[in-house]
Amino acid sequence: MARKFLYLIAILIVLAIAGAFALAIWGKELQKMAFVPGGEFVEQERLADNAYQSTDMWISRPGIGIDDPARWQPATRGEAREVPVVDEGNPEFAVFFVHPTSFIERTSWNAALDDAQSGRIAEVYVRGMASPFNQASEIWAPKYRQATFGAFLTDTPDAEAAIDTAYEDVAQAFAFFIDSIAADTPIVLVGHSQGALHLMSLLQQEIAGTALEDRIAAAYLVGWPISVAHDLPALGLPACATAGQANCIASWSSYAEPADPSALIETYSESRGLDGTLRGDSSIVCTNPISGTANGTAPASANLGTLVPDTDLTDGELVPQYVPARCDERGLLLIGAPPEMGAAVLPGNNYHVYDIPLFWRNLQRDVAQRVESWTNRPR
Repeated sequence: MARKFLYLIAILIVLAIAGAFALAIWGKELQKMAFVPGGEFVEQERLADNAYQSTDMWISRPGIGIDDPARWQPATRGEAREVPVVDEGNPEFAVFFVHPTSFIERTSWNAALDDAQSGRIAEVYVRGMASPFNQASEIWAPKYRQATFGAFLTDTPDAEAAIDTAYEDVAQAFAFFIDSIAADTPIVLVGHSQGALHLMSLLQQEIAGTALEDRIAAAYLVGWPISVAHDLPALGLPACATAGQANCIASWSSYAEPADPSALIETYSESRGLDGTLRGDSSIVCTNPISGTANGTAPASANLGTLVPDTDLTDGELVPQYVPARCDERGLLLIGAPPEMGAAVLPGNNYHVYDIPLFWRNLQRDVAQRVESWTNRPR
């Protein structure tokens, strides 16, 4: 249903990880030869019912301690590093975070849970993308048998099975997460790219129309174009329209200017939404992460802190007033002249990999406001 978009995003993820693939000179067939697994999909056994009881099945969860990557707190440029603690002035909430693709091998259709390389990259993603939500009372980020990059290059049943396997793990982890948190704790969903895809499936299949729907304080489905007409109705929640609005979905895809999003727009238009029909030229959900509003414009002076990573992505610092943000008529988020963020900027001035770090500090404020609104709303 979202195959063509999956294809594009998978290419972008590989570009970000390796930093050396020239999209302009690689044909689709060459990419398939290089990345699509040569063997048939091997049916994966469902994880044991109690699998996610083990801390080894989580990149982040309560009890991991100071080594929890989601609890990392970057320093602000020119200031000492802050200590990552929960702000007692904020209402309590629990975050369920699903990381993007970190497995690119063609040796199997799904990553093994103990694959060292993809695991290391996944921890980097959690460190940079889940940490803006570190004021949460609980952050949970599961390991899962993610579909390999090559699964997004083909429409074969093997590829479909790989993606379904990844989703089944995420759904099982979410069920354990729900059983582990207090029944009155508001929930924040966060996912990027493949992670956002699985959270869309989770909202559609497990949450929409159930009692859980009311407990979602906010869902950040980032780096994935969501159609207002063809996707949102199936997700159960509206797009976030105003700052501090609760029980809504925030989404954006970041480009510097001059932007060339032609590849994304083409694949989006030719893909099918959750209602089974072509997305075409339908409007894309665009939340401005600086202002927290739909289709808004915000100057760089309102950006409280961009997480600018170091060269190996193991550290970084917050730089205030680094980039502006405005939603254009297509539903893409434009961030002005290309900022220096490292080697993972993609063709067309696509800042996909940096969708969350670009607005690190504003997102920390944004989620606190939405959770507070959820907590204080009339019952």
